[in-house]
Amino acid sequence: MTVGELQIVLGWAADEGWNPGLDDAAAFHAADPTGFLLKEVDGQPIAAISVVNHDPDFAFLGLYLCKPEFRGQGHGMDVWRAGIAHAETRSIGLDGVPDQQDNYARSGFVKYGSTVRYEGQIAPLADPRIRPALRGDIETMIARDTRASGIRRTEFATAWFAHAPTRQTMALVEGADIAGFATFRRCPLGSKIGPLYAVSEADARALLAANPFATSDEPCFVDVSDHNAPLSKMIKSLDFKATFETARMISGAQPVTNPAKFQAIATMELG
Repeated sequence: MTVGELQIVLGWAADEGWNPGLDDAAAFHAADPTGFLLKEVDGQPIAAISVVNHDPDFAFLGLYLCKPEFRGQGHGMDVWRAGIAHAETRSIGLDGVPDQQDNYARSGFVKYGSTVRYEGQIAPLADPRIRPALRGDIETMIARDTRASGIRRTEFATAWFAHAPTRQTMALVEGADIAGFATFRRCPLGSKIGPLYAVSEADARALLAANPFATSDEPCFVDVSDHNAPLSKMIKSLDFKATFETARMISGAQPVTNPAKFQAIATMELG
């Protein structure tokens, strides 16, 4: 896909209720420009998948979509096969919606946990330790992201952490060190927060409250691995509610992770 075609597919995702970010297309595409695949029939785009090769060992699958009127005709399987082939020998991760998990299991994907989407509101609160991330912060944040996820996704993270009109990353600075960070992005409905990386509950609360797109009448969404993760427990105490859940599934070897104590994933589409 071109970036423009990817924007069309993200529109399909919005129609399915996935609520993607308004500026996701360019940052997604930068991660692996050959990893976003589209099937056309008579010049009309009808089915899509993304399999982004983040590093030599790991890829992530998402945006597996087919227009409703073309479902049940094999088009989804065509893009699936093309996407899996694009990953070559890499392990592949995905966040599988409930009605597809049995199909993923038949294709060799094993469930390792859950990703839970929480919805709620938090009042903005300034913290003198938090400022917009700078270009010079990006390499440190990529290193933190690599340690947390087990994947060095340099191309994606570089684009994701860069400032965009509707996406902003905030850094929590302790002395000369980036002790935590969070990326915020505007969506058709409210805003999403992810990734979030913090080593303490106080830091996690401060980063959540640094959302530059928070409003009093719109929700914030946070995607957290595992119902029992410290971040899940903390945001539930802030009256966030679980509204959606996927299975984190992997085909091949599981990446070796060293997550922060309080951590949210970047996006269910790219991991």
